[in-house]
Amino acid sequence: MRTARPYLALLVAAILFGSTFVVIKSAIATLPPLAFVGWRFLIAAVALFLLGFPGGRAIWFDGITAGLTLFAGFALQTGGLLTTSASKSALITGLYVVITPLLAGAVARTAPRIVSVAGTGMAFVGLGLLTVGDSLGGGAVIGDWMTVGAAIGFAGHIVILARAAPRHALVPFTGVQMATVAVLGLAGSALFEGLPLPAGSDLPALVMTGLGVSAGAFLLQIWAQARVGPTHTAIMLTAEPVAAAVTGALVLGDRLTARGWWGAALIFASIYVVIFTTSDEVASIEAISATP
Repeated sequence: MRTARPYLALLVAAILFGSTFVVIKSAIATLPPLAFVGWRFLIAAVALFLLGFPGGRAIWFDGITAGLTLFAGFALQTGGLLTTSASKSALITGLYVVITPLLAGAVARTAPRIVSVAGTGMAFVGLGLLTVGDSLGGGAVIGDWMTVGAAIGFAGHIVILARAAPRHALVPFTGVQMATVAVLGLAGSALFEGLPLPAGSDLPALVMTGLGVSAGAFLLQIWAQARVGPTHTAIMLTAEPVAAAVTGALVLGDRLTARGWWGAALIFASIYVVIFTTSDEVASIEAISATP
């Protein structure tokens, strides 16, 4: 039973991450996207700062730098949910796994591995089947491509963490990133949305995503990864889009077309190809960073 506990923890984390898409999809019907991002991550930042407050310039500099890309990812992902389904958002967000090795190679000025290029090609064929076949020229396509931008943002966050994360204690370093996203989200909301205060009906979604997911599920994931290793962690977390698809169908009535299911299958296949052929170092950082 002790051996099974980390895997159960990862499964719970993946289900929480997957259900987040449905929760956010419903919440942003009343609270605008940037405001939701800002208030959600403010809750997460306060919780993490209570567990470990960061000290020194280096952790703040690295945390803010990483937080900029994290904000881009979450802002685009949340905004995209205005016009795309929760299930499709989860599947498209998963593209960060196949984008990361290419982006890391570009930063390091090294040629990408052939298998990474093949996996990326497979993923984007799947993306085309998943999106274009459903609503060519419609509003949902805008949300889909915003979510592709979010996946790129999460991939950039992973690449930054590859260098910065080993230098800092995990909880306070993550807290700085959460605080950066909160400040940018609230500032953006003040400029473009009038910074609405959350209504009472918004609080359950904010608490769940802020404490339960951004802080709680993240810490569950870190605890489990230390016991089962990065590759098993990454594999277990591919349950996230499955959880999102199931909860989207049950709660919101999301449905994929036959072409969409083929696209989803190609995206899943590409994620597994990249997970099994990239280094443990990349897989480790992927497994603890780009979750909603």
